[in-house]
Amino acid sequence: MDLNFTPEQHAFRQMVREWVAANLPADISHKVHNALRLSRDDLQRWAKILGAKGWLGWGWPERFGGPGWDAVQRHLFEEECALAGAPRVVPFGPIMVAPVIMAFGTPEQQQRFLPGIASGEVWWSQGYSEPGSGSDLASLKTRAERRGDHYVVNGQKTWTTLAQYGEWIFCLVRTSTEGKPQTGISFLLIDMKSPGVTVRPIVLLDGEPEVNEVFFDNVQVPVENLVGEENKGWTYAKYLLSHERTNIADVNRAKRELERLKRIAKAEGVWDDARFRDQIALLEVDIVALEMMVLRVLSAESSGKQSLDVAGLLKIRGSEIQQRYTELMMLAAGPFSQPFIDEALEAGWQGDHVGAAHCAPLAGTYFNYRKTTIYGGSNEVQRNIVSSTVLGA
Repeated sequence: MDLNFTPEQHAFRQMVREWVAANLPADISHKVHNALRLSRDDLQRWAKILGAKGWLGWGWPERFGGPGWDAVQRHLFEEECALAGAPRVVPFGPIMVAPVIMAFGTPEQQQRFLPGIASGEVWWSQGYSEPGSGSDLASLKTRAERRGDHYVVNGQKTWTTLAQYGEWIFCLVRTSTEGKPQTGISFLLIDMKSPGVTVRPIVLLDGEPEVNEVFFDNVQVPVENLVGEENKGWTYAKYLLSHERTNIADVNRAKRELERLKRIAKAEGVWDDARFRDQIALLEVDIVALEMMVLRVLSAESSGKQSLDVAGLLKIRGSEIQQRYTELMMLAAGPFSQPFIDEALEAGWQGDHVGAAHCAPLAGTYFNYRKTTIYGGSNEVQRNIVSSTVLGA
């Protein structure tokens, strides 16, 4: 396997770099580079810019309105966006539910839902986890009972990221209690404006309602919003999770945050500490190794050999690296990383500012990133999957 990029790929990278530099709003890039809070407007503004170019669905095939890029081109696009300070695209629409609709949806569903996702106009949420059903997702209890031409949905989802902005939500629901738990699950697309849908924000330590509880009280969902076959939703969920776990690895953001860690270490005077630099060097080596693993996955994908267990490996290493760089930023800043004051959290990196304003967001980010080894399938569960499917243990 040759991991060197070809001249054509270098030219593609340069094209993307120039377009992002010309089209990424400076205020959004500033917020991303300095870990400031991104509003819904910030996130959707960038999504719509990409959508207008036809790049929000950068992983989509041409027949569904995507650019038809190969795996390496997609990687280069993601890397250039991350390094330029573009916000991470909210994945639930273009990266997660769209591939499921493409693979298992009807032509009518594809025509109805994909254009709004591709343009960035419609905000999607993910309805998977429930109280008591997270890593053991097959134990979910939200019920969907078919009554004529509708399903009636009752239950609760939790930890639903950015659901306060959601317009549609894709949900795993139980349509049967017979047989194994996995065999009675279906995949529904639900309009969040439907009567009976209630979103209750969960306010985190940093004061932000990033996650939510979503309640369904006799919510009527048309049967035509069922993706694929009834009781086959677990198959579609596994397909989706392979996309989610690869996305969680996010090596390109890790490369950007590594540079931010170095800036903070220099500003706080710990860059001259050889032991601290050793820790940064070890992190950088692991990020390079993760990138090599990602490139191996891309090579395998090109030959049709990518599997869910490989996505699990990426998720494990990527999430651990994210936690490590947030921890090292906290260690570099010391006591200045502690404040949870809203105004301080908005301060962000100020390279020419006297004091520790650049440290203000660090504690919130550190605690927020404790979740990365849990969501998308906890790392403990992922290790069990890898041990059984890869090692045969």
